[in-house]
Amino acid sequence: MLETRLIQLLSEEEQIIKDLKLIRQLDLPQSYIAAGYIRNYVWDRLHGYGNRGTYSDIDVIYYDPQDVSEERDRLLEDELKRSTGNDKWSVKNQARMHIRNGESPYHSTLDAVKRWPETATAVGAMLDETDQLMICAPHGLEDLFKMVVRRSPFFADQAYYLERVGKKEWDRLWPLLIIMKD
Repeated sequence: MLETRLIQLLSEEEQIIKDLKLIRQLDLPQSYIAAGYIRNYVWDRLHGYGNRGTYSDIDVIYYDPQDVSEERDRLLEDELKRSTGNDKWSVKNQARMHIRNGESPYHSTLDAVKRWPETATAVGAMLDETDQLMICAPHGLEDLFKMVVRRSPFFADQAYYLERVGKKEWDRLWPLLIIMKD
C-alpha cells in the first residue's frame, strides 16, 4: 500500500518528524505539513538523492473557519521561524483560501487540498496524539510515487498549471518525472 510506503519514508527522516511534532504542538485543527516539503522529499528518495531539502517553503495548512485572519497565519509563521531558525515556514488557513481562488467555501483541509494544481502536490502529513503518521492525499499517492505531474481534476486553470510546472523546472531537478500537459 502506498500510504504505508509514504509513512515509512517520512518516519525515516528525523527532521520531518521533528517538524511534524512542532506543528502538532500548535494544536491547529486539521493541520498538516504539505505540498513541496513532502512531495520533494519523496521525489528525492525515489531518485536516490536522499533528502536534499529541495523545497522553497514548509507549507503548514489547517482548517479553522472560526478565525480566518491572515494576521493569525503571520504570527504562527513568525513563531515557527523564531523557534526553528528556518525562514521557510508558510502557514495558511484553508478555510479562507476559497476567496483567493474564487470558489465556494471549502469544508475541510482535505476539501481544500484536492483543489491544488497538481495531484502529486496535494499530499500532507501529520502526527496524531499517539505519534502515528496520518496522511492527507485526496487524489491518492499513485502519481507521487510514479513521479507523474498531473493537473488535479478540481483545478480548472490549465494555463496556470502549465506555467507553474514550467517555472518550477521539476524535470530538471528530477529527470525521471513524467509531466502531463493536459
